Amino acid sequence: MLAKVISAAVVGLNSLPVEVEVDISSQGLPSFTIVGLPDKAVEESKERVRSAIKNTGADFPAKRITVNLAPADLPKEGPSYDLPIALGILIASEQLKTDTVSSMFIGELSLDGKLRRSTGVLSSVIMAKDKKITSIFVPVANAIEASVVKGINVYPVTSLFEIFNHLSGKAEIKKQKPLSLKSIYSESFEFDMKDIKGQEQAKRAFEIAAAGSHNILLKGPPGAGKTLLARTLPSILPKATFDEALEITKIYSISGYLENDSLITKRPFRSPHHTTSYIGLVGGGAYPKPGDISLAHRGVLFLDEFPEFQRNVLEALRQPMEDGFVTVSRARGRITFPSKFMLVAAQNPCPCGHFGDPMSECRCTTSEILRYQKRISGPMLDRIDIHLEVPAVKLEKLVADEGKDNEEDSSSVRRRVQKARDLQTKRFAKNKKILTNSEMGNKEIKKYCILSTECIDLLKLAVTKMKLSARSYSRIIKVSQTIADLEGSKEIKPAHIAEALQYRPKMDYL
Repeated sequence: MLAKVISAAVVGLNSLPVEVEVDISSQGLPSFTIVGLPDKAVEESKERVRSAIKNTGADFPAKRITVNLAPADLPKEGPSYDLPIALGILIASEQLKTDTVSSMFIGELSLDGKLRRSTGVLSSVIMAKDKKITSIFVPVANAIEASVVKGINVYPVTSLFEIFNHLSGKAEIKKQKPLSLKSIYSESFEFDMKDIKGQEQAKRAFEIAAAGSHNILLKGPPGAGKTLLARTLPSILPKATFDEALEITKIYSISGYLENDSLITKRPFRSPHHTTSYIGLVGGGAYPKPGDISLAHRGVLFLDEFPEFQRNVLEALRQPMEDGFVTVSRARGRITFPSKFMLVAAQNPCPCGHFGDPMSECRCTTSEILRYQKRISGPMLDRIDIHLEVPAVKLEKLVADEGKDNEEDSSSVRRRVQKARDLQTKRFAKNKKILTNSEMGNKEIKKYCILSTECIDLLKLAVTKMKLSARSYSRIIKVSQTIADLEGSKEIKPAHIAEALQYRPKMDYL
């Protein structure tokens, strides 16, 4: 007898339907064969399925069993096909009589028949809804993750025995209740702006960067607070919208990093070590998986000790920073991952870290300083909107009013950032591809950024005196628009342009 059960294959960030066909033939010697480009994990499912069926109390047919995972030209990976294969065998052997045409099944089986957590469930549920599938059966550990998607029945399954009784009508599994974004949103952060003493200019720059999702580079001596400022940034970022949270969760789901989170509502903060590889940062592997730039999508990618990263790793960031996505090509396929992240980089001005510091003497030679600073290419620096000098905090600032909270807290800053981001959401309402000022292209700049004659004259002077590139010119306008949004101004003023020009690197002044 032939049985067909629907499952799903994760390809990149999306899923495709997979039809699990099971044929049991009495002719020939007993065997168990899986075809349809299965990987090692799928091949090993034969032993897991065999033991799970026996330990559930059902009979494993001693016949010729052939399992086809269609479409046959699509590579299948992972153990999530265990459950549909087991159900297909039970249906084909006539131990279970049910109709599974409008249902999808995902789950890894343990030897005793219990279901373990699977990766990529969220994208599979979204695909099932688009394909008009009414019900999906997932491991109980993935149930809350799957319940984020409304309009489809999600059934949390603990074991093969439980789903057997449900499909045979003996005991019904209760549906998982839909999850709302408000019920899981959290505002707790490890760091707060009020804990940072001094650095008023840096805090202002971070507020602008958070409001428009602009890239920022911090340069200063050791102990100036660069890392603390960067790690405090998530506390002033605006709330993630439902669509953004869904995008972020899909990436973490297929990467296997979701753990107990049903929906990631906090914007991600990724901080890879400077020894990370090209694949670790950009993504790749035999079966391409997202790298840190994709795991930081709609969040922050913090690169501390910026010049210490390998040159080829840093240069690989250039295209994703411009395009907002990265395409990974391997022998097994070509996958595109989103990478709209906010880059925060930190570096010392020289190897010893004290070049230009009035408090400490630099021990580096001129050639060492030049060699260190040239580790970051000009095109890479040109793609960073805000360049900021972070000086060492003076002793008077550290000990003044000790024990008193005179600094502004993150919640106050976040409210201003949220208002500015709301203006951008309204501005780009008709363009779903753009959410922030930093994502504007030349077409959008001409359409939305209103410049007076005074502003244009100031920009012309800046381009001539500071020798700005065309990319720098556009980025100055985008930063100026963000500053205007923070002030609630409908148009860009010369003061906004002047402040944005302050954040260009010092090398432009030479």
